[in-house]
Amino acid sequence: MTLTAQESAQLALSFLVEDLEIPAEDQDFFLILSSKQSGVEWSVVEIGIEGLPDKWAIQVYDSGDCDPCYTFVSPMPATEDADLEEFPLSIATVVAAERAGGRI
Repeated sequence: MTLTAQESAQLALSFLVEDLEIPAEDQDFFLILSSKQSGVEWSVVEIGIEGLPDKWAIQVYDSGDCDPCYTFVSPMPATEDADLEEFPLSIATVVAAERAGGRI
């Protein structure tokens, strides 16, 4: 089965918000930044939050599975969280934990 870039992006987005335990009412903050086929059998999807420079890169296989060892990338220092005050607690908590180098 070969997935389109859009199918891969939707799978990655669903996987990420579920893995991070983001409530349904806060999931609209997440955006698909890009989705690129990186090989014959997988794609890389980048997901961010509108208004923040942070992003997650998730590998999606043509089987529809997402690699649970995704990558978080942020230009922000681990101790910087002032920009998170305007976001719901679920998002602020997740991003602050990721910036500090560990998942919640």
